[in-house]
Amino acid sequence: MKRFVYINDDESSQELYCDNRISNRKYTVLNFLPKNLWEQFSRFMNQYFLLIACLQLWSLITPVNPASTWGPLIFIFAVSASKEAWDDYNRYLSDKKANEKHIWVVRQGIRKHIQAQDIHVGNIVWLRENDEVPCDLVLIGTSDTQGLCYVETAALDGETDLKTRVIPSACMGMDFELLHKIKGVIECPNPDKDIRRFDANLRLFPPFIDNDLCPLTIKNTLLQSCYLRNTEWACGVAVYTGNETKLGMSRGIPEPKLTAMDAMIDKLTGAIFVFQIVVVMVLGIAGNVWKDTEARKQWYVLYPIEGPWYELLVIPLRFELLCSIMIPISIKVSLDLVKSLYAKFIDWDSEMIDQDTGIPSHATNTAISEDLGQVEYILTDKTGTLTENRMIFRRCCISGIFYGNESGDALKDVKLLNAVAGSSPDVVRFLTVMAICNTVIPIKSKTGAILYKAQSQDEDALVNAAARLHMVYVNKNANILEIRFNGSVIQYEVLETLEFTSDRKRMSVVVKDCQNGKIVLLSKGADEAILPYAYAGQQTRALVEAVEQYAQLGLRTLCLAWRELKEDEYQEWSLMFKEASSTLVDREWRIAEVCQRLEHDFEVLGVTAIEDRLQDGVPETIETLRKAGINFWMLTGDKQNTAIQIALSCNFISPEPKGQLLLIDGKTEGEVCRSLERVLLTMRITSSEPKDVAFVVDGWALEIALKHYRKAFTELAILSRTAICCRVTPSQKAQLVELLKSCDYRTLAIGDGGNDVRMIQQADIGVGISGREGLQAARAADYSIGKFRFLKRLILVHGRYSYNRTAFLSQYSFYKSLVICFIQIFFSFISGVSGTSLFNSVSLMAYNVFYTSVPVLVSVLDKDLSEGTVMQHPQILVYCQAGRLLNPSTFAGWFGRSLFHLIVAAGMGPVLALKYFRYTYRPSKINALQQAERMGGPILSLGNIEPQPRLMEKEVSPLSITQPKNRNPVYEPLLSDSPNSTRRSFGSGAPFDFFQSQSRLSSSYSRNCKDN
Repeated sequence: MKRFVYINDDESSQELYCDNRISNRKYTVLNFLPKNLWEQFSRFMNQYFLLIACLQLWSLITPVNPASTWGPLIFIFAVSASKEAWDDYNRYLSDKKANEKHIWVVRQGIRKHIQAQDIHVGNIVWLRENDEVPCDLVLIGTSDTQGLCYVETAALDGETDLKTRVIPSACMGMDFELLHKIKGVIECPNPDKDIRRFDANLRLFPPFIDNDLCPLTIKNTLLQSCYLRNTEWACGVAVYTGNETKLGMSRGIPEPKLTAMDAMIDKLTGAIFVFQIVVVMVLGIAGNVWKDTEARKQWYVLYPIEGPWYELLVIPLRFELLCSIMIPISIKVSLDLVKSLYAKFIDWDSEMIDQDTGIPSHATNTAISEDLGQVEYILTDKTGTLTENRMIFRRCCISGIFYGNESGDALKDVKLLNAVAGSSPDVVRFLTVMAICNTVIPIKSKTGAILYKAQSQDEDALVNAAARLHMVYVNKNANILEIRFNGSVIQYEVLETLEFTSDRKRMSVVVKDCQNGKIVLLSKGADEAILPYAYAGQQTRALVEAVEQYAQLGLRTLCLAWRELKEDEYQEWSLMFKEASSTLVDREWRIAEVCQRLEHDFEVLGVTAIEDRLQDGVPETIETLRKAGINFWMLTGDKQNTAIQIALSCNFISPEPKGQLLLIDGKTEGEVCRSLERVLLTMRITSSEPKDVAFVVDGWALEIALKHYRKAFTELAILSRTAICCRVTPSQKAQLVELLKSCDYRTLAIGDGGNDVRMIQQADIGVGISGREGLQAARAADYSIGKFRFLKRLILVHGRYSYNRTAFLSQYSFYKSLVICFIQIFFSFISGVSGTSLFNSVSLMAYNVFYTSVPVLVSVLDKDLSEGTVMQHPQILVYCQAGRLLNPSTFAGWFGRSLFHLIVAAGMGPVLALKYFRYTYRPSKINALQQAERMGGPILSLGNIEPQPRLMEKEVSPLSITQPKNRNPVYEPLLSDSPNSTRRSFGSGAPFDFFQSQSRLSSSYSRNCKDN
């Protein structure tokens, strides 16, 4: 499907397409109440509480005043509705501000000032410098003589660098006044949300141009919410308006992520509901039997001899209402409120502010903080995430000669400087490719210095390095490039630009030397995208060695090449390229196919090596999190050796002999199968040894493994704690996250660029780094941080505290409801099993609101261990990862505690109380750390708490503690390691010594459930 936009023709488009009114509102004044109530009552728990509240209106069966249920129910619904109404009102104000902004448009040849909401498809919109783009426009004119303008796209994709946009070739040189009268048609696809693609065609009507078809790309557009910068004015044709813009199409509410703790709470709620039904049935039958056998004999009961037909339902329904408080009505609201507070704690953490940029951490998703404490796998990007993404040109190899190996800086290598001074042909061609095979725009500052606007850090490093070697990219005027080399000026005309794609892994430009008229193809790209396409007979061994050597040093490599084209060859290819560029269907694939016809028989000129330094604190962060039982996978688009060297330098993997790297490679199914079997066999053998084993796989082999050998690769993923995946695409990153999630692991994905967004959104927890590639990853993530090192504090401190607090709060909410319910049930046995309430309605409401609310308020701020102790002993995170604080076993402990307190309240059995205490408490490592903190005694050592595999030969024995004989051990609930556990003091004295458990974990491969 496609649409036709008629330029400057109001009547043709006004009726077909929507206006530019933006609406992000979820409700209207009329539908708010019914729609919001429908959404709230779509949840099972709300339906259940509404049923209970309605039953309480039946005076015959209600044991308490209906207000005791209706009051809290209405309050909770009112709070939720008020929050939704407030959020929607803020959206309305934001929409109103955008819609009423005044914009200049051209209608019937006259410029008019109108509101942004009145713009229609086909209108010509005029913008001035620093104006916000009100809708999606096709650029047709600018104040720049070259037809360029600069836009800031931070609001769209988070990238802070200015982007260049250019008017179509059909509009080049058009007079200012002529733009008011321009007529034509734009053939474009229906609205979509892909902000990196716009495949369309422009045809201007005579007398402007004789129906010549002009292809349009995303570089010819100005998208909504971008800002015009460094350009006096620009104008464009509105093609998408209102909620049909690319930004409007990409808006929407993301799918809510369900945490492991929420899933467990839902299961426990279901179990309590089943238990409640059983209790109601048993007591209902018992009540009816007692009524028929004993109650009618008692003169004071006054039961009628014959009751109505529904008499048998009265007592069971009474007990249903009496036991309905087993499921706390306030648990969801309470959890939502405290989770919002946990998110605010992250926002307010001054220790997670990047001092270099002033960027604080931010929690976008307020509902999953406790999942941070249960992370088992971290999948991380490399460039910009582990490294600074600050590229520095270090070394190069030109025609087999190495530069920069001795000094570590090719720009200071005397041999290279002499070659540049002597105008060595090989060096000149190499520097020419460095200088102009890119999309960089040179800009002269007021002082006369030349600044470069580059869309990638690699291109910026190459162009600046070429300038320091006297190959200075001076100016770009339309398609004419000016290069200044050793005092002489060289001009090239850019004929075509073959942009970089992740499939081709290279970019090329076709240029014409204005001095001699020669047409040359200049290319740069990854070694596997350049070296195999060298002309027959070229010796590339030295270049291959250079690539390997630079990769061993952890440097990023690019190969540079060129090829001289014949005039007829270029003309024939140009027709095919123009045809492919004009198609609206599969344009990207067709262009790639045409590019392949030209990009071959290269003369490979050399190799560049660029350094990307590690961020501060990365090795320490990875080492600490690995001690916490978290596994790491590196997913990068870099070549294998570079990724391995970075992994070694940041403690991602261990060097020989402590560590071992296993390689999965191959280009065919058979090769990959054999390689995968070999690695899997080795992994099974060595999994029982204390050796750090990791596997390495490239994108090609990974694609085959995921498609044809998914089961074997899944087994390998489970057995391996570390993996390095090289040359992977954004879609493969997301597939690997999905693979680990399918194995029931909690995954965290972290990245900094747009190519990491799919991986971040696919993971259970997405973390974006606000880096040099912009904010796109940070905006798509659940959490954003300034540097990778803050991940340690995010997980160990905020994640663990959130998990502990939520585990306590959720189980305590059930506990306090069960206690009061059990007391009511106990009372029923001495009140004729009649379903009568022991407490009046006011007491029940006060019990929930006042008497039992203090632990809820205190638990939000509770810290079982200090932050310093948690960071010093990351092994204790295993308790959270294994779900040791919230599971059926711990819930059974709280259930038993509620029964025990019923017994105590009834004054029955101190012996039973002591017996319960004896068999439900045992020493705990966390408990011992708490005692050490309280006493201030030094902790000599803390043995590693190994991450418990899903299948174990036997349970790991408790950690032994050396202590004086006359002191009692410290106890903590066996079924709940909660921060509010009963503790006994050691008293003052000796330091603590911890010893690692001798139990060895099973190495057998199998899916297993978490140890409870």
